Amino acid sequence: PLTPSHPSAAFLGGPGEGPPCGTGPGWAGEGPGAGGKNRHVCHAAARLEMGSLWEEFNRLGTEMIVTKAGRRMFPTFQVKLSGLDPLADYVLLMDFVPLDDKRYRYAFHSSSWLAAGRADPAAPGRVHFHPDSPAKGAQWMRQIVSFDKLKLTNNLLDDNGHIILNSMHRYQPRFHVVFVDPRRDSERFAHQNFKSFSFPETQFMAVTAYQNHRITQLKIASNPFAKGFRDGDPEP
Repeated sequence: PLTPSHPSAAFLGGPGEGPPCGTGPGWAGEGPGAGGKNRHVCHAAARLEMGSLWEEFNRLGTEMIVTKAGRRMFPTFQVKLSGLDPLADYVLLMDFVPLDDKRYRYAFHSSSWLAAGRADPAAPGRVHFHPDSPAKGAQWMRQIVSFDKLKLTNNLLDDNGHIILNSMHRYQPRFHVVFVDPRRDSERFAHQNFKSFSFPETQFMAVTAYQNHRITQLKIASNPFAKGFRDGDPEP
């Protein structure tokens, strides 16, 4: 069974979407070798919320702060789901994959990121389960799903379950919808029971301090929690 304390890596190992759903009724692709997706996930669709804000950041080169204690993302990753089975149970989770094998530095004179050598050894790959998991498809589709509890850290020894990232490396957030399969031998079907979504406009550089001052300005202007900075009264 998929529980937050024991995430099965098996279902995340697949090559993205996989083939389209089986056409027949019932389960898509019965055997372990059949590649189709389970009918409970094959029609799942996710729309990124605040897409225009993500685009605005993406044009500048989004940066996300990582700290030892863990820092929340802004913009927050939020999606609107459709196409789930209202009566089936689903687990929602996120992971973050390196976009390349480089580490970067910011060149202030040209306001651009430059490759600065090979990537550091990969941080421990972790997944973040949405705290409402598992829940019925109807519940997930009723409102916007927000990953506002997710925190990013650069502490390799973190024991709070935060997502561990290397600073000055680029990442792509990935979002996964996992059908909670009631069958006793559900492990055999793990590769069919999930669907993954990546939104290129959510890519970002992990940093310990903002490098591009225009990113700082846009974060302050658009983040409701940065109100103190706007009023000229910096918060601690």
